[in-house]
Amino acid sequence: MARFTPSRIIPIALVLVIVVVAIAALVSLTRAVFFSGSSTTQTTSVDTSRSALLSTTVDRAVRLTVRGPIVADELFRSYQITITPSSRTLTTYTGYLDTKVDQIALGNNIPSYEQFVYALDKANLAKGTELSGDKNDTRGVCATGRVYQFEILNGTTSVKNLWTSTCSGSTGSLDATVSQLTNLFVSQFPTSSSVIRKVNLSSNL
Repeated sequence: MARFTPSRIIPIALVLVIVVVAIAALVSLTRAVFFSGSSTTQTTSVDTSRSALLSTTVDRAVRLTVRGPIVADELFRSYQITITPSSRTLTTYTGYLDTKVDQIALGNNIPSYEQFVYALDKANLAKGTELSGDKNDTRGVCATGRVYQFEILNGTTSVKNLWTSTCSGSTGSLDATVSQLTNLFVSQFPTSSSVIRKVNLSSNL
């Protein structure tokens, strides 16, 4: 019968300890590489879009585009609202070639814009994660309802583009209450309801 003396047990125990420590180190390294990196990237993306939203420099803007059901060209309707630190524009369109129906163009100022974008921030405009590829293609989406697209702009560059729709199967990327955000945009114009009503979209802003 074999006997295990202390001189033989100690080296074996030492080897086992080294193996356990090596495995633990490998697991920690794997987590750091594959999980922490992606988490950091996502956080950076959110922080960047939020800072872009809250910026009041002259080249900043936020834009809302709403389109109605996919119908005949003669019946298709949409509208777009663009707010910058110096201007507010609401334009209604008919047809897929965006033939202008009506437009409201007003001035703006930095304190007003600042209050507006901070309200959008508190309504979680920048919270959603932008989709990519085909998942971010809204062509034909929610053919019987409305599609809402929200953009944070730096000049002509879209910093973030989020969308949702009234169709339950096409929720999109917006992680906020669409009616709250839409009402904030529409409320930037004293006579917005009468203008939007002309393209038959006022029943569900």
